[in-house]
Amino acid sequence: MSPVGHVGAAAFVARWITIFVQEDAGPGRGACHIAPPRGITARGPDGYNDRMSSPVPAVSEALRREVERRRTFAIISHPDAGKTTLTEKTLLYAGAIELAGAVKGRASQRHVVSDWMDIERERGISITSAALEFELHGRRVTLLDTPGHKDFSEDTYRTLLASDSVVMVIDAAKGIETQTRKLFEVARRRHLPMLTFVNKLDLPGRDPLDLLDEIERVLGVSAAPMNWPIGTGDRFKGVYDLRRNEVLFYERVPRSARRAPVVVTGADDPALIEHIGENAHRELLDAVHLLEAAGTRFDLDAYLQARQTPVYFGSALTNFGLESFLDALVQYAPCPQVREGEDGSPIDPLRADFSGFVFKIQANMNPRHRDRVAFVRVCSGVLTKDMQVVNTRLQQNVRLSRPSRFFGRDRETIEEAFPGDVVGLVNPGRFGIGDTLYAGEPVVYPPIPHFPAEHFGALRLQDVRFKQFDDGVRQLEEEGLMQVVFPVHGARYPILGVVGALQFDIIEARMREEYGVACRVEKLSYVAARWVQADGAARLTLPNNVLSTTDRSGRRVLLFPSEWDLQFCERENPNVQFLSMA
Repeated sequence: MSPVGHVGAAAFVARWITIFVQEDAGPGRGACHIAPPRGITARGPDGYNDRMSSPVPAVSEALRREVERRRTFAIISHPDAGKTTLTEKTLLYAGAIELAGAVKGRASQRHVVSDWMDIERERGISITSAALEFELHGRRVTLLDTPGHKDFSEDTYRTLLASDSVVMVIDAAKGIETQTRKLFEVARRRHLPMLTFVNKLDLPGRDPLDLLDEIERVLGVSAAPMNWPIGTGDRFKGVYDLRRNEVLFYERVPRSARRAPVVVTGADDPALIEHIGENAHRELLDAVHLLEAAGTRFDLDAYLQARQTPVYFGSALTNFGLESFLDALVQYAPCPQVREGEDGSPIDPLRADFSGFVFKIQANMNPRHRDRVAFVRVCSGVLTKDMQVVNTRLQQNVRLSRPSRFFGRDRETIEEAFPGDVVGLVNPGRFGIGDTLYAGEPVVYPPIPHFPAEHFGALRLQDVRFKQFDDGVRQLEEEGLMQVVFPVHGARYPILGVVGALQFDIIEARMREEYGVACRVEKLSYVAARWVQADGAARLTLPNNVLSTTDRSGRRVLLFPSEWDLQFCERENPNVQFLSMA
């Protein structure tokens, strides 16, 4: 049986949404509620007053229960902070897998569930986001593992749009790194609540107080320590739970592939002094007293409003500190919330009619069938197998014949899905990134922004497999992995535009492994692409070194070798718009 068989955006959250979680309910038992907008008096438990344009209809209790137990979150970090290891250990502690893999290690070790591509396994990095759905403490959790490398930031951005909250992983030795800061800013702009896990306490690292200070100073958010490490590096013995006033000792297990045995005791237990020594015990008590007197206290409302991040210290590799962190994740993280439509209207997850949006396209998840899967975030109502929905971009009805739940590469067909769930739909060219799908009353979600390309290269075929070459380029373009244009004059070869140069290596590898095509990317010395409106294309004054191309829709795209050339064209053509995206 596949792992799926065992486990059963950034949100456009309106500024006026209030979220309540019962803080005293205990791990996994918190109740998540969707409150009326601020300043609007509720008409009853299932509707709003006449000030809203369309009242929320009566909601079935079954739908409400399913929404309240959903938790959908993304994990973000700088490369090598331990994000994928934390993902694996979360699955281990949830019982979704029996043995955790290693991101880096010998070939004999098993691979991580979320890194299912061959090139991910070879390089030891995540290059595509993965959806993993499982049960944890009575909650239905959807974990979206994201690429940490900056060259894949667009994929991470789309994944944040599908999330209700975020886990930020920080390397205890390095603190806040460049990519961490950039991704945090994206999450903050989307008002996503964020939990922080300071990782690698089993290795030499910085002082925990310094790390807390850096989080507040660099990210501009309040940092509330939830536990405190007992020692660091090879002296790391466990953590002190500041909210429960408990000490958690851990025993190391071989390769840390299974749950670490834990012993719970009090700070005054004589066995604690014997275990860690008098000096370490004194340091622990001093730190606890300091935090109680001057530390930031956890404020649930501040966390849910993205003004505070609860901070947990631990080690994903050795499993130290994971249990209390995961308890907090399901207890405090919000369930699916009201989202804004493109026109600014609120779309309640308890809305009777189904709606959702496509945030990712992935080709070749099943290498035997060379299929393409559209990943849909369910935002309202219930998605059911074989239902008819409308694709707003195409204005066509689409039948959802085989909706699937994913666990890395593994999948299983499902009968229904609820708000917060991420569902895979086989995509025969009917779905694109950003498409809104709905049934019943029409809704449209805001478009998903695209990042402008910064690196360009000509993709050259090195054998005679022309059909496979064309299929591969088209499908990778549909994924949003790259932009593709073709020269207006001369040979019609594809020119690729990507956000990061590492994507060229990924494209070559995937063309070879997934389509059996030998090709290479010749890097070109262009720095920017601009779409030109059709009515202005014929009147352009261009330097000779600007390359004129078209995209698949026939729209004219200019490639510029420098910012100076771009600015020159803008000055010389004041009545023409140069757009960074189509």
